[in-house]
Amino acid sequence: MDYELRIIAGCPNSAPALELFRQALAAENVAGHIRVVQLESEEQARALSFHGSPSFIADGRDLFPAAAAPALTCRVYTGATGLVGMPSQEDLQAALRSRP
Repeated sequence: MDYELRIIAGCPNSAPALELFRQALAAENVAGHIRVVQLESEEQARALSFHGSPSFIADGRDLFPAAAAPALTCRVYTGATGLVGMPSQEDLQAALRSRP
């Protein structure tokens, strides 16, 4: 399985998201390398269907599919207390378990 963390420069959640991704994979006993991909243009965002930073990707598929148009922007997730900059570890682990 290939894993990517897609980010943009200046996103305050990039470093914490990488650690979160590592922790979620470890908690699920999943071995794998996470490749960090920094997007730099709207063209890249459209080509990769990037819905904001950070985006958690497994085998080329966004673990949190979004209906919004691709854009070079920060991303928000729905958390227990409202909108947050990253999913909870529990939500990320559930997304990893439910991938096809």
